[in-house]
Order: sequence, then C-alpha cells, then structure tokens
Amino acid sequence: MFIDEVIIKVKAGNGGDGCTAFRREKYVPDGGPAGGNGGRGANIIFKTDLGLRTLLDLRYNKLIKAPKGANGSGKNKNGRGAEDVIIKVPLGTTVKDVDTGLILADLTKENDEVIVAKGGRGGRGNTAFATASNPAPDFSEHGEPGEERTLKVELRLLADVGFVGLPSVGKSTILSKISASKPKIAAYHFTTLNPNLGVVRVRDGRSFVAADLPGLIKGASLGEGLGDKFLKHIERTRVIAHIIDMSGVEGRDPLQDYEIINKELEDFNQKLILKPQIVIANKMDLEGAKENLKRFKEKYDISVFEVCAIKSEGLEDALVAIADELEKVEEKPIFESDNFESHVLYKFKKEQPFTIVKDNDIYVIRGKEVEKLFKMTKFTDEGARRFARKLRGMGIDEKLIEMGAKNGDRVQIMDLIFEFKI
Repeated sequence: MFIDEVIIKVKAGNGGDGCTAFRREKYVPDGGPAGGNGGRGANIIFKTDLGLRTLLDLRYNKLIKAPKGANGSGKNKNGRGAEDVIIKVPLGTTVKDVDTGLILADLTKENDEVIVAKGGRGGRGNTAFATASNPAPDFSEHGEPGEERTLKVELRLLADVGFVGLPSVGKSTILSKISASKPKIAAYHFTTLNPNLGVVRVRDGRSFVAADLPGLIKGASLGEGLGDKFLKHIERTRVIAHIIDMSGVEGRDPLQDYEIINKELEDFNQKLILKPQIVIANKMDLEGAKENLKRFKEKYDISVFEVCAIKSEGLEDALVAIADELEKVEEKPIFESDNFESHVLYKFKKEQPFTIVKDNDIYVIRGKEVEKLFKMTKFTDEGARRFARKLRGMGIDEKLIEMGAKNGDRVQIMDLIFEFKI
C-alpha cells in the first residue's frame, strides 16, 4: 500500500528525577548532600532508509512515545540517559510541525536524520544545589518534560523526471517501455492509482529516474480526481515530461489537454510551470494525430517529440532530449529557508515568558517557561520557596500587583491554585 502522508503525535522522553539524599556514614560527621541527577530523556529521531518507499509504518503508529531517563539515586549516582528512538523513513520525507506550520526537515540523502522531539534534561539532585550559605539543601528537581509535537509527515518522491498528462494518454505505457517498471496498464481511466518509479537508461549510457504519476484532470489542484494528492511528487522533479494523446481518440482536443495540465501545475505551485518541459505527442499512429499535431505546432512554438509508445517508436529521441535537459538543470531545494524552523538562539532578545489573565476571581498564569518550572518543581517546603523565588525573578509578582492582585487573592498555574502573598 502506497502511503505518502500521515499526521502523527510524538512525545519525547522526560528527564529522570533528581534525588534528595544525604551521606550517612559511621565516623563521618556532616556528611552533606548525596543526591544524583536524573538521566536525559530519549529524543525521537527520523532517519532515512534506502529500503523504504512508503510511510505505511507511520500510518499505524499514530503516537510515538520515547522512554524517560532513569532517576538519580543516593551516593551521588546519576541516572542513565534513555536510548533515543529512531524512526526509519523513506528518502524524500518532509516533516512539518502542524501547530507552527514550519518545516523541521526535508530528508533527501542517505542516512539524513533530524531530531523531531527533544528529550528533557534530567532533574538535578540536591547535591547540585549546595552553596556556601545552604550546604545541605533538602530539595531536588523533577526531570524536564520532553517535547510534544503534532507532525505532518509527507513523502515527495525523488525522481529526475515526472510524467504528467490527462488519464489514458500513455504515461504508464511509456514508463514500461523505457524501464523495468511494470505499472498497471488497461483501457480505462485512472489505472494508475499510485506513482510508479523507473530507472531509464539512454542509448548513450546516461540514466535518470522517471516517475509516472496518476492522470490529472481539470480541477486537480483543488482536489478533483487524484490530482492534489500526487501533484506534490512533481515538486522534486527537475524536468517535466508532458505527454499528450495527440490522436484525440478519447474525444478530447489535444490543445485543450495541454492547457488544462499547465493550468493545474501553475495553480498548485507557481514553480512547477517554470520547470523545463519536454512535450511528447503519443499515439501518433492513430487517425487524426498528424492533423492535430499540425494545429498544435501552429499555436505553440515549441519542440514536440512524436512517439507511438505501444510500438516503442520515437521514444529514444525523447529520452535523449530529457537527458540533455537534465544536464542543464541544477537540483534545487523545494522549500525556501524561511519555511524551516530556526534553532538559532537570540542572546539579546528576551520575550515575556508568561501571560496572566483574570478568570472571575482567579489570576491564571500561562507560559511554557512557567509551566516547565512547575513540572520540574518538587513541592517540599524548600522546593516551594525556590519556586516562589523563580516566579518573582520572572516578574510575575510585579505583574500581578500591577493588575491589582492583593494578599490572599487566588492564583493558578496549571492545576495548582495558591494564595498570593506580597
């Protein structure tokens, strides 16, 4: 089964919890803290595999969870980091964050990999908090939560040439004649329901990969027929082989066929219409083909290669032209750099890490940094005091006072409600 698009959820592993412990050894007074740090949570990594051709495995694995790191323990023993989860995907896989719309990666080379969800760091044990003023802290941290994302994973086939055209123009027949590929061929529309790939060797020794895509129809870019599902596979191709049934045996006008396909390519993605095109006039052995070709050349001042695919006539000249065109065209990325998620840290740019809204008589605080701090805090007496100091350092107390909060007013962070004290 050919699956080229799935939406999945990924949850990286939480960091292991830090440990609160103290040395207790005979004849060793004032042993001090001895709690180790937690281990790192597992990352979730997508890595390309040459043996895969579809996203079928991901279709039945809609939630991928990674293990958490091991907890720290006494005697300053740190927890073991969890082993990363590696998910194999085909070459040509694009990974997009559904919530932000940004591209995490476009994996096009062998052994390409990307971390799609980062594991949380381990929580610190109480040894890490020891200072001159507090040599024996009695608190530690929970592990940092791992990243959670909803991902749209798409496969765009890696092919040099894409065969496009309306149904039953002979795309599959041509691919079967010029390569070892065996696409389904029959005398009815939409026999090709999935893209087919074939390695083509030209008579002069050159070779390229061709993709036969399901037939397009008018409105394909808007979802009619099978078009919008497979038009994306043309985006990676460097050259488009536009195949036309020049005989009009299906009752269509070849000139209108040519215009319909170009319009759908342009509507789907403006870049597609700018790709070099090789026009192949098929079924030239049938009645009316010569007259239609004459009309076509009168209207369009472009080179046309006349072929009869079923008899393997004229195909070699078309293949040489495609190979020549491929040598002129550089391979370009299909996404602009602005579409990718940036991991650059802006040292001097600090955004407000929280928002506060008043819901009836409760001040509700939200924000990734605040919620991460909450999840990592162990609410012992000293841990709660440290949590309050951190909130004050973020400017939350100051903002609450600015909003009119008074002693005794209720404040909520996630599922915790507490009283505000100035």
